[in-house]
Amino acid sequence: MIYLQRLLLPSEREEAGVIEGEKRTIFNTFYPFNIFPSKGLEKLELGGITLLYGGNGSGKSTLINVMASKVNASRRSDFNDSPFFDRFVSMCGVEYARVPERSVVLTSDDVFDYAIKARSVNEGVDEARNALIDKYVETHAVFEKNRNIGRLEGLNDYERWRETWEILSPGKTQSKYVKKRTPRDIELYSNGETAMKYFVDRIDEDALYFLDEPENSLSVEFQLQLAEYIESTAVATRSQFVIATHSPIFLAMKRAKIYDLDAYPVSECEWTELPNVRKYFEFFMKHKNEFDK
Repeated sequence: MIYLQRLLLPSEREEAGVIEGEKRTIFNTFYPFNIFPSKGLEKLELGGITLLYGGNGSGKSTLINVMASKVNASRRSDFNDSPFFDRFVSMCGVEYARVPERSVVLTSDDVFDYAIKARSVNEGVDEARNALIDKYVETHAVFEKNRNIGRLEGLNDYERWRETWEILSPGKTQSKYVKKRTPRDIELYSNGETAMKYFVDRIDEDALYFLDEPENSLSVEFQLQLAEYIESTAVATRSQFVIATHSPIFLAMKRAKIYDLDAYPVSECEWTELPNVRKYFEFFMKHKNEFDK
């Protein structure tokens, strides 16, 4: 499904008018102005899967953030904008086949934050579990010295009395007591497994998805799996993907529109034409005999 058909960027003359009017301000940079006119890019035609390729600073993530802002996509992580970002976005245009029902930004930073929060939650669970173990052991130790600790002194003492007898009740082992009262851990995986699970869990319904360098934290095996999952999702559902990536594995996805943001002028190309992909190919061909042993 193609929700977002086209992104229209301000012309060099339009950008120059803004920059000229701001030259007396304190700002030394006008990001994201001055990026795309030098690439001859004023329009981006989008497909079911659109891949934005280029080196650091080429504008891949900027285009993702501009499009996501134009359609009010939901996002978890902040991004590097600037005092001029909103003005730039306002000067951009988008054309739809129809308005997307749901738009989502997914980034490698989201995966990192998710893993950090999961570990933080689990650390809290560990602390709570250890406190319950200490409470169980302490209550039994005190009871051995003073058999009256379970006596109810008054209504205000009810919670202590109830907890004490829950610990001391017959058959209430330490493991049963702790397990009942401790929150569940969040199941943790390796970095690659966490990243894969994060993306797959969120690419689960018809939507417009913006992915910013999803290959980070993914091994080659998981990149292959995620690329295949995205391909099949784009075909089987009403979903559209715009992906900024360096990965040859993602760039090789079938039926994808690919734009090389390092080229002038920026235009659609084949993944095998990209200079870095050619370097990978030449490297492996150079070592072909070693693989044939």
